[in-house]
Amino acid sequence: MGVGMSAFGRFSNETIKSLTKTAVSAALSDAGVTQADIGAAFFGNVSQSFMEGQHMVPGQVALRNIGFERTPVTNVENACASSSSALNLAFANVKAGLSDIALAVGAEKMTLDKQKGFAVFDGAWDVTRAEETATNLEYLGSGAEIPEGKDIPANQRSLFMDVYANLAKYHIKTYGTTETHLAHVASKNHAHSRFNPLAQYQQPMSVEEVLASRVISWPLTVAMCAPISDGASAVVVCNEDGLSRLEAANPGTKARAVEILASIVGGGTNRAAENLSQQTCRLASQWAYDMAGIGPSDISVSELHDASAFAEVQQSEHMGFFEYGEGGFAAARGDTSLGGRIPINTSGGLECRGHPIGATGLAQIHELVTQLRHEAGPRQVENARFALAENGGGFHQNEEAVALVTILGRQSA
Repeated sequence: MGVGMSAFGRFSNETIKSLTKTAVSAALSDAGVTQADIGAAFFGNVSQSFMEGQHMVPGQVALRNIGFERTPVTNVENACASSSSALNLAFANVKAGLSDIALAVGAEKMTLDKQKGFAVFDGAWDVTRAEETATNLEYLGSGAEIPEGKDIPANQRSLFMDVYANLAKYHIKTYGTTETHLAHVASKNHAHSRFNPLAQYQQPMSVEEVLASRVISWPLTVAMCAPISDGASAVVVCNEDGLSRLEAANPGTKARAVEILASIVGGGTNRAAENLSQQTCRLASQWAYDMAGIGPSDISVSELHDASAFAEVQQSEHMGFFEYGEGGFAAARGDTSLGGRIPINTSGGLECRGHPIGATGLAQIHELVTQLRHEAGPRQVENARFALAENGGGFHQNEEAVALVTILGRQSA
């Protein structure tokens, strides 16, 4: 019923509390409700414990600050998928009738300390098997030749960009994907984000500029990677009883409602890295399509977890939008751009909208609800009716530790 978010970026004058207030106030206003209408709240956050020492009850602290009293608050940590996990819990809560109206929130303040902001990710995989996992990933990526001068010293590398880089290398040697394909993805997302006033980066970048930017972990340049960000996002969800009550209080409210057709939390399997048919995001998307009663060809617009440009290519294939090996070629053709066959990351995605990790999942929902309401202005996808968000969290063995796939829809375009 309601969506809201703050701008994403680096904000020295903002706190977790102020960012939460901005996003929640916007979502409540958009839904036409007040704090008193909220039966339960679910708060996604990852970094505050590490960054500020708020090891427990961050949701209660942030929400009490803006007037939430007596509302039951559940804190959710699921790495980068924390706020989409919060949405899943809010969805289940109203579906079960425990509340008629619930709130999901994600908020992060990651730029207090740049080094700590990057170090947060060090705990997002099995720390007891870190060396083994890194070795396995390097083996997976072996055979894709790194151009001379593109290798980066170990002490200058980013853990998760190394993860994505090795997955990208496997894709390169297996399917013929190229650096230029990945640059097309990043350039496309920069083109989209210039129409998003809440995005961290709003400047276009050409394919050539993306390729010329600093190498993070070959084949990924800095322009292909999500930045460290501050920000918050929030959504208000309701069941049929809640919707009827809101419609009675404010006729016309129902016309702006967007239905959650599927909300899936996917877990991984002990599989061979090459067995993509059992990849957790692939399986979660298939489950979501079954729940929603539609297929990949029905999706009008999608927000995918592009922590790197390669991740968007990979997820466009896992979601069934393209066959394996075709995602990079499709991006280069313009299939995933505004006006293309399946516009992806019209918000600018994590690469350009920004990536305050616990807030990212609901920022995706904010964009898709805006698209389905046909309120996206110059980045509007024509006749958008069904939308899909994929939000991954952490890394375990060969894949995301958790995958959230959400499908939204409206009865008519």
